[in-house]
Amino acid sequence: MTDTDDLKTHLLVAIDAAASLDALEAVRVDALGKQGRVTQLLKTMGALSPEERQTRGPAIHGLREAVTTAIAARKAHLEQVALDAQLASEALDMTLPADAPLAGTVHPVSQVMDELAEIFADLGFAVASGPEMETDWHNFGALNIPETHPARAMHDTFYLEQPARADRDGQSPSSADAQHDRETPRVLRTHTSPVQIRTMLANKPPIRIIAPGRTYRSDSDATHTPMFHQVEGLVIDKGITLGHLKWTLETFLKAFFERDDIVLRLRPSYFPFTEPSAEVDVGYSIVKGKRVIGGDPTKGDGGWMEVLGSGMVHPKVIAACGLDPDEWQGFAFGCGIDRLAMLQYGMDDLRAFFDGDIRWLKHYGFSALDVPTLSGGVGTPA
Repeated sequence: MTDTDDLKTHLLVAIDAAASLDALEAVRVDALGKQGRVTQLLKTMGALSPEERQTRGPAIHGLREAVTTAIAARKAHLEQVALDAQLASEALDMTLPADAPLAGTVHPVSQVMDELAEIFADLGFAVASGPEMETDWHNFGALNIPETHPARAMHDTFYLEQPARADRDGQSPSSADAQHDRETPRVLRTHTSPVQIRTMLANKPPIRIIAPGRTYRSDSDATHTPMFHQVEGLVIDKGITLGHLKWTLETFLKAFFERDDIVLRLRPSYFPFTEPSAEVDVGYSIVKGKRVIGGDPTKGDGGWMEVLGSGMVHPKVIAACGLDPDEWQGFAFGCGIDRLAMLQYGMDDLRAFFDGDIRWLKHYGFSALDVPTLSGGVGTPA
């Protein structure tokens, strides 16, 4: 009995002293393993007489139960200590923001359209739209582009099959606009100028609009695509001059490129729908080997870059829309939205705009929360 009590005391002290799960496992094997000391005592039970078994049996079984209970309790304690240490070392900082979920991005062309609308809205311009499948008259005839003009060549314009008369009778020919819709051939619009015609036919002056949208020409290279985006502006009022045109363009470009040192140069040019006409160049400077819009091009390594076409609305265009050109004057301008995006955000190939490469869009795309504002800056970096 004394040996059993001594073994029990020894094992319980060893269990309590075990500082790790591995040390506790060593004590368990020494006591309860196949060759363990408690196991060896249990094996001697078969050789005892009934009287001895009644005397020593309860003590040996009590020893096993005490050791088993002590090991289980010590194991639970050590596991809890290990878990607490792990949790302490892997604690989460709940003050950190969570990872942003995957989200779509706004295409640079759409972003620039929003930027243009924001800038011109501040100048009193409304946004106008029109059909992309246009009539020959709206796209060419009303804009003083005769049938012999090179712009009407098949290699420049996408012509559509003429619908049957029955398909074109759904619109009432009560106005000149509707009559032309019914009777002239169809094309994919080569510019957004037809929106100017439709606006002048449908609204009385004064008129101040911009017309952004998709346009189509049979052309494709690094700076041209068959489908591209264009924005045009139109002002019709009394007493409009070239000075109003230059101020409007200068104000627009300063706001778009977010620079006050924008310098413009208007070069005489020719467009059938404006007279006089001018190409608009903007000065640029070289900064760290890169061309940057802004600065005086007559100083340093700068130069001029063409960005817009413009001019005073041709009297024939005003007359074609039912207005008296002796009473109403106006100016118009147009430029490629894709080209503006390339200049603003450092893109070098127009074709990438339409490739549908998700990697490109992730790099150049805008968050839906990057809403352009004049106060916050329209040119949010991509």
